[in-house]
Amino acid sequence: MAAPIVFFDIAAPQDDALKDFYKTVFDWETGGPEFSVPVITPLSGTIRKDPAEKLLYVGVPDINATMEAITANGGSIDAPRFEVPGLVVLGLFKDPAGNRMGLVEMDGDKPKVP
Repeated sequence: MAAPIVFFDIAAPQDDALKDFYKTVFDWETGGPEFSVPVITPLSGTIRKDPAEKLLYVGVPDINATMEAITANGGSIDAPRFEVPGLVVLGLFKDPAGNRMGLVEMDGDKPKVP
């Protein structure tokens, strides 16, 4: 069996503020030190030729509306909504601690393909 991803963490100097951000923007129940979020299985991934980095992508029904919630709650936009024709609709943001993350626009329970 291939090794599964079993855990992720998001770090910040002030974790309570970050918990509030993810609760408000993505409705993640982040009350304790650990929390669970829904995951699409199998979880897709890529290895790409770019500077070293890892990104967590969150599926949302409307990237533009989510970007508004991100900025209203202390985050910033790294790359506004854009389409990769035939593949996916994406956006990139930074949470209030500066962690870079991605958004994937969903069509129901599957990524939207433009």
